[in-house]
Amino acid sequence: MKKTLLFLFLLIFVEVTLAQQQTLSEHAKISVLTVAPGASLNDAFGHSAFRIYDPELGLDITYGYGEYDFDAPNFYLKFAQGKLNYLMSEIEFQRFYQVYVYYNRSIKEQVLNISQAEKQKLYDFLINNYKPENRGYLYEFFFDNCATKIKDVANIALNNNITFNKPEGFNDATFRTLIQNNLNRNSWGSLGIDVALGSVIDKTATPEDHMFLPENIYNFFESATLKNRSEPLVKRSRVLFQQREVIKSDSFLTSPLFVFGIIGLIILFITFKDYKKQKQSKWLDVSLFVITGIIGVFILLLWFATDHIGTHQNYNLLWAFALNIIFIGQLLKKQINQWFVKYLKFLIILLCLLTIHWMIGVQIFAIGLLPFLIALFVRYVFLVGFYSKTTDP
Repeated sequence: MKKTLLFLFLLIFVEVTLAQQQTLSEHAKISVLTVAPGASLNDAFGHSAFRIYDPELGLDITYGYGEYDFDAPNFYLKFAQGKLNYLMSEIEFQRFYQVYVYYNRSIKEQVLNISQAEKQKLYDFLINNYKPENRGYLYEFFFDNCATKIKDVANIALNNNITFNKPEGFNDATFRTLIQNNLNRNSWGSLGIDVALGSVIDKTATPEDHMFLPENIYNFFESATLKNRSEPLVKRSRVLFQQREVIKSDSFLTSPLFVFGIIGLIILFITFKDYKKQKQSKWLDVSLFVITGIIGVFILLLWFATDHIGTHQNYNLLWAFALNIIFIGQLLKKQINQWFVKYLKFLIILLCLLTIHWMIGVQIFAIGLLPFLIALFVRYVFLVGFYSKTTDP
């Protein structure tokens, strides 16, 4: 029994060693796989991978760059800080195919028009990159992800001999627009992105920057050419699996616009009643200061305490003002300090600045928040008037 186990171990070891030293045959093909977006937010932008196919070697394997390292120490903290290493993955093509067919996500393939030497170089790079000491890389959503890695590895294998031309129908767009084109703007995922990501993603992306999305990797590869041969980069394209039609059941009643619309109406109704009775519903104002203050602290942490590039310069702080947490005590006093009225006027000015930023395109904010922001503005105006009448000069 021991001899059998030892023999099996040696056999596996030899096979793995040989696999790492394989020379591709003349019949080998290397292609780029593009997987359509999935139903959940983390799958909403699709996936890209390389496929290495060599019938003579019995090789049909895919390599991708989108695997989480769940064994990393302090996984969630590093993820939040933008310091989490992602891993390169290796999986048999049939398993890869079955997984995405199961989740009903289209798969497209582009066979690359590259020489035998370039195929071997690309394959050797992937094998070397998959070694334990090389598998990890510091993920960055816009500039170093599962899609941009495909472009970068292809460039390395072809000695930067690829010219990426603008695809047919290409339009300039900001990073935020490119993201939101893959989402329903009136969804909680879209709202979360618009709140968490700052004005840095409202700048126009360069054509090459568009390739942070897998679908754009597909489009740019389709139109790319090889500099030294004046030939297309892609030899042949085909759809391996076409997504089955699914009836979407998104309900407006659970959408951010509806929910915040109801919340906004409640705030306006309570404010109207307070105005008529010349009283203050302190519980409402304390709740608003707590909520906006906590969100403001969260935004500040994303901006200054993480390495996420997209969370910088976030002007959602104009409505989610972190200092509101500190001044909650003023709302609970029977007689507020005179300066608190000036603070409330300052909050109104911040909301006006937010409107200007939105109108001129400095930063685009979540459309679902609009009813809440209007109600917040009205509430602040009411509080200024109310405290101005009840505060001693």
